[in-house]
Amino acid sequence: MNVLVRMKEQYPAFSKSQRLIADYILNNYSQAANMTASKLAETVSVSESTVVRFATELGYLGYPELTAALLEYLRSESSMLRRVEAISSALENQDILTKVVNSDIDNLKTSLQKMDKKEFSNAIDAVIQAKNIYIIGFRSSACLASFLSFYCNLLFSNVRLIQTNSVSELFEQILRVEKGDVMFGISFPRYSRRTVKAMEFAKSKGATIIALTDSEKSPIAPFSDYLLTAKSEMVSCVDSLVAPFSVLNAFIVSLVLKKQSEVASAFEELESIWEEYEVYDKLELPTDSSPHL
Repeated sequence: MNVLVRMKEQYPAFSKSQRLIADYILNNYSQAANMTASKLAETVSVSESTVVRFATELGYLGYPELTAALLEYLRSESSMLRRVEAISSALENQDILTKVVNSDIDNLKTSLQKMDKKEFSNAIDAVIQAKNIYIIGFRSSACLASFLSFYCNLLFSNVRLIQTNSVSELFEQILRVEKGDVMFGISFPRYSRRTVKAMEFAKSKGATIIALTDSEKSPIAPFSDYLLTAKSEMVSCVDSLVAPFSVLNAFIVSLVLKKQSEVASAFEELESIWEEYEVYDKLELPTDSSPHL
């Protein structure tokens, strides 16, 4: 049950002061998510202790847990407009560059601390042993899926990146998924329904499911055999994908090291092809006699 639904259901039992708080949050939850208890109390003309008691009355351990629930709702459910309003409120008169970069650093640290290393290792083994590897991620997660697919295609010959805007084409592309296959699904708020449905279908066909998402509460988490989480918190119209990219980077490096002996010759051949067909531009370093700019 999300925080707003919980508030509406308990509304008839609220006191007059609690209804003032509830009314404000229900109508201005993007702003309330970034308010301190004292600021909210001042805004609705009640005492700070009343705000704190309101949070516990809702079933939260305290006011910080209530605001965390509001932030979670904003990230997973709220419209783009609401999210822009939230970030405008949260970052007003602040050094945005410092705030955003520090937030990304926090996301990376938290993701590393919470990562289940055994789950990560088992997911690596599942991909290596898979008959076919399906990679899926839509909307903002599409770039993550594409990144993983690019490098997996250098390592394996059985990789399929699912790319479509049509629900019918989606199921046409995963129609033959079966036991022994792996589906690597990626989804972050706002979660793509197509990704959820595809993973549910693959699970029903007996495929092994790897999920990369933000938490155990994600709608793709229940279908996963191996759950990898990465914090993407940045309440705005742009969620941070720094930590998810880092987790995928570590995942790819782990795959390379596991298959090192097998991929060495393939990489050597690729280098020859790239050079022959001038895939990459060469950086010519200046000689000592060359002018330095």
